Amino acid sequence: MMLSLGAMQVARRIPFDDPVVLNYVRLGYIASQVIILGAYFYVSYKVKQKNDQTVLKYVDAPNPMSPGSGGLVTTTVKDYDLSETSKLLRAAYFGIAMIAFFHLYMKYTQPLFIQALMGLKNLYDAKPVAIHILGKKAEGDLQRPFKTAPMFGAAAGPQTDAASIAEAEKKIGAKKE
Repeated sequence: MMLSLGAMQVARRIPFDDPVVLNYVRLGYIASQVIILGAYFYVSYKVKQKNDQTVLKYVDAPNPMSPGSGGLVTTTVKDYDLSETSKLLRAAYFGIAMIAFFHLYMKYTQPLFIQALMGLKNLYDAKPVAIHILGKKAEGDLQRPFKTAPMFGAAAGPQTDAASIAEAEKKIGAKKE
């Protein structure tokens, strides 16, 4: 939060009217996006290279926006990490599309600078990056399945306790019968 507010204050002081400065900001934005996308592709490569087939079972929290979501999920560490990296890639692509719209169509220049910094901050905060590039152990906050920040007081993410998994398996068994 402080980084984004600080970036906005700095962006107000940058003379975007100067074409040379604007081109440097554009170059910086493009460089940061190349670094971000390259890091995510490298994480995907490392996950595939490790090929961790450890089974991962958890009860996914239901999404209020999509009925029928949630329930028991059985996957491998490799597939889970690849799906999380895919989510990060989609978010990066969406951010690039939004900034392209704001800059090329709406002629806004400040978001280029702010998103270059925020993208790098998000890259550093990404849990798959912390595990596979920074070499941190997958324990605590980095334990799979990753906990998400609660929205509007909702549940904080997937449940991994044995009781929740057993209850979800019973529900699946009852539906099959």
